[in-house]
Amino acid sequence: MNSKKIVSGHEIDVVALALLVLRNWKRLLLFTGIGGVVGVVVALNTPRAYTATVVLAPEVSAGGTGMASSLADMASNFGIDLGKKSSMDAIYPEIYPDVFASSDFTHQLFDVKVRLIDDNRTRTYLDHLMKDVKFPFWAYPSIWLENKMAKPDIVAKGGGKGFVDSYRISTFDAKLCESLGKNITCTVDKKTSEITISFTDQDPMVAAIMVDTLQTRLQDYITEYRTHKARIDYEYYDKMVKEAEKNFNTAQKAYTSFADSHMDAVLSSVSSTQSTLEQEMSNAYATYATMMKMRDQAKAKIQEFTPAFTIIQSAKIPHRASSRPRSVTVLLFAFMFGFVYSLRVATKHLWNAKSEDNFQVA
Repeated sequence: MNSKKIVSGHEIDVVALALLVLRNWKRLLLFTGIGGVVGVVVALNTPRAYTATVVLAPEVSAGGTGMASSLADMASNFGIDLGKKSSMDAIYPEIYPDVFASSDFTHQLFDVKVRLIDDNRTRTYLDHLMKDVKFPFWAYPSIWLENKMAKPDIVAKGGGKGFVDSYRISTFDAKLCESLGKNITCTVDKKTSEITISFTDQDPMVAAIMVDTLQTRLQDYITEYRTHKARIDYEYYDKMVKEAEKNFNTAQKAYTSFADSHMDAVLSSVSSTQSTLEQEMSNAYATYATMMKMRDQAKAKIQEFTPAFTIIQSAKIPHRASSRPRSVTVLLFAFMFGFVYSLRVATKHLWNAKSEDNFQVA
């Protein structure tokens, strides 16, 4: 087909260009087939990924009342939170994703016991990460090159068992935490405060176990934070109760011992001493009773501040892979190769048309 028919002035005949590509349909099919074969190789060597999900509804303290509460409710419809944060703790649902991203949180997950869907033998998640996880063959050269170029660590490896230096972590531990962090997804609905936690792994059983662990660890983490002050108060008052009980027992023993040994005495000095000991015993008991009451109140606050999480969707083993289907990968490569060939043919003829125009002008 003449290039001048395809390019007329500054306009391109797209239909004529498409017909030109279709005239070379044999080569187009050949390139598309090659792309399909490459897609099959890529699809078969790409490990599948499975994602398990849990959905939680945390207990949130009631906000303000009246007009302030109404404004907050109206703003929440547009994804804006005006007053919830002021009525809650420093750790509120919106920053839970940051908690999961923290290396202080993620490095504690490497000792979680997991098992594979086809292997009931338990192992730590770290062992699973090091031995069971597969990589596509084209990733090995970059891994080898990265290991060769890596600088020696000046910090000892924790290997998932805790950081040797609390201020500096080794490159190995940092990569482990980064790799684990990429598998965790946490989103919070700003309107309902529902928390969706997801974990992705090449084994569906591991994904379910880990997301269930994340749910439990998050609950423990938030409970630990919210009850921290109340637990400190409880421990303090418990200590004071024991001391007050000891003082009361000592005062009671002194009073009863003196009273028993001076039963028939009528002297004023004896009566005065007995009254003093009785008063000391009463004061000690009053202190003991007060401390017990304060301890009971602190214990009640622990229960009051313990957050309640409603599990809307519990952890389940995913039956379908969350990664891209292999058939889609094959079609994408076939389309890409066919498109590249079509683009090559079109570019070649457009270039010829431009060359002819330049030649005629000259």
